[in-house]
Amino acid sequence: MKTNDYLYSALIDKKLVPVIKIADADLSESLADALITGGLSVAEVTFRTNCAAEVISRMKSSRPGMFVGAGTVLTVAQVDEAADAGADFIVSPGFDPAVVTRAQERGLPAVPGCVTPSEITAALSLGVTTVKFFPAEAFGGAKTIKALSAPFSDISFIPTGGIDTHNIREYTVLPCVLAVGGSFMATEKLITSRAWDEIAARTRAAVAAANGHMNV
Repeated sequence: MKTNDYLYSALIDKKLVPVIKIADADLSESLADALITGGLSVAEVTFRTNCAAEVISRMKSSRPGMFVGAGTVLTVAQVDEAADAGADFIVSPGFDPAVVTRAQERGLPAVPGCVTPSEITAALSLGVTTVKFFPAEAFGGAKTIKALSAPFSDISFIPTGGIDTHNIREYTVLPCVLAVGGSFMATEKLITSRAWDEIAARTRAAVAAANGHMNV
């Protein structure tokens, strides 16, 4: 079974999770290569298009080293679809106990969206130790996460929403932040236009910024 420790070990060194919306599964392999070229072998493929499960399957089968999760998972049926496609983890924008429980039943780490103490407490009661903090900037950003980490010292956060290379370091310096998610590395427009070099360059810059190796 893939556990929360499995999720932690897979993301702690990367610090970044590209959040992907892709409408053409035939672009899966090229997108994976662009991310890998930029220094990341991880992706969260959102269930906001009909081909999300196929994209996950193709990335996993063609690029075995990729760590690929399913994002925007809202229903139990989507959990099953993602698991059947070979997803490594499940991400939801909010906290739904049924989704978390089904992910656990399928042997997948669940990362539910939690922005309040009550939501985090509910997630903890189901054994969740990593939560998505979304939309991060709208809910107070790094300052709020730092404040929440005081009473919830066993929780790791993956903030997403309003984060890019200009403010990413505010988050990644926090010990409680496992990784930062964002679509800015591989936007839907860049993917559709097959701008693989640009995606690789943005990914490379994001990795550097997340690790404090450049001024942006």
